Amino acid sequence: MEKTLNRIHPVSDPEATYFLQVSWEKDLGAGFGVILSDGQCAWTGTVSEAEISREADDMEMNREKYVEELKKALITGDESAGKYNFAISRDEENTECHFSYERNLKDGSFTLGSLKLQKVSSPAEVVRELIGYCLDCLGRLQAKNEHLQKENERLFSDWSDVEKRLEKCVEAKEELEADLYSRFILVLNEKKAKIRNLQKLLNEAKESAADDKCTRDSTATTQMATGRENDYDGSTDEESENLTRASLPS
Repeated sequence: MEKTLNRIHPVSDPEATYFLQVSWEKDLGAGFGVILSDGQCAWTGTVSEAEISREADDMEMNREKYVEELKKALITGDESAGKYNFAISRDEENTECHFSYERNLKDGSFTLGSLKLQKVSSPAEVVRELIGYCLDCLGRLQAKNEHLQKENERLFSDWSDVEKRLEKCVEAKEELEADLYSRFILVLNEKKAKIRNLQKLLNEAKESAADDKCTRDSTATTQMATGRENDYDGSTDEESENLTRASLPS
């Protein structure tokens, strides 16, 4: 059986405090039981599945939606959000208690349901049960908190390990980048040196080719000058010979 316990304040007396326990089997829509106590007296009652269906029909509301409204009003404790109100009225002898729950709207409110609760003959026993329920819930919450704390410590430890591994990866990455950069600079400098050497060889080859051309041009010029001189000397000798022949007596 599922149970919830909430603290509520009746709209007629907001300073008063009541404890509302709702219990149900599997689904709230199949019916539920109610225990209401102010710490001294206690009242109990039940709402059947047929009564839930009748209330939904009377309000012309889809049954599933109506059950959801009941859950929000009676189980999840949305009273503090101002969405639901509770009305409690008791007879003079406290033998009966009229309990109703309403849904607040912008322009008013409408009653979700109401029931008559009968006084419990031994309210002290009911109060003890409510206190026991609270202690059981507290124990479960403490156990859950301890479990979550251990899980949190484990996650923190795992995170610390991951952080250390990440730091090592970052260091290795930086070292690798530095090594690759130094190798890149070394290769770049070697290529620059090769380019300079090739440029030097190219310049030397150009200079050598220019010198060879100058040498060839100079040789050709010298050869041409020598040829001209030989031609000139030949013509001069021929003229001298002719003059000599002309001067001889016939």
